[in-house]
Amino acid sequence: MANEKILVVDDDKNICELLRLYLVKEGYDVTMAHDGAAALEAFDKLHPDLVLLDVMMPVMDGWEVCRKLRAKGDTPIIMLTAKGETYDKVLGLELGADDYIVKPFDAKEVTARIKAVLRRSTKEDDTKGVYDFDNLHLDMNRYELKVKGKVVEAPPKELELLACLAGHPNRVYTRDQLLDEVWGFEYYGDSRTIDVHVKRLREKLEGASDQWSLKTVWGVGYKFEVKE
Repeated sequence: MANEKILVVDDDKNICELLRLYLVKEGYDVTMAHDGAAALEAFDKLHPDLVLLDVMMPVMDGWEVCRKLRAKGDTPIIMLTAKGETYDKVLGLELGADDYIVKPFDAKEVTARIKAVLRRSTKEDDTKGVYDFDNLHLDMNRYELKVKGKVVEAPPKELELLACLAGHPNRVYTRDQLLDEVWGFEYYGDSRTIDVHVKRLREKLEGASDQWSLKTVWGVGYKFEVKE
């Protein structure tokens, strides 16, 4: 963990300083930014291992920053938000955030979440694989999805969800299991983020093959069904 780089983005300088003190104590290198534009500039210079990103900020809000960071790669992002509504949590996850923490928070909780997300992202490097089915090719080493030989653009979380299901054909997963497997933390609130991601995946995979499908198992969850 020594000297992993954390970019802390929040317009509240007191919160930034509090987080900086705790994180430096934990052995991280910390850089701070106080608005969205400064965050993107710092990201390009620093290439951090993880970004702590506030939602409500001047110049550019956290949602837009998250979108732009995701376009650059898969650096772990933890959203910091004063809003506890399910909509905001779901939006953050759909944009590709790895976790979210609602203010007011305990600094110890933040450091624990950071460690968990970094540990998970490191572990993923060893577990990514290639999945081939009729007219479907998913390469998690490159985060690339091909349907009928053509590359289909999809956010990282959609690909990770598909890899989880396709990696265990015909196994039924509950929504909670999928949240735990793909997002890797206990999700408080409704689980409609899974439904949204499955719906978008189905749109991209529609008509690709009659040999497999993303099936809803009513009252339980979902499975990647492959015909025997």
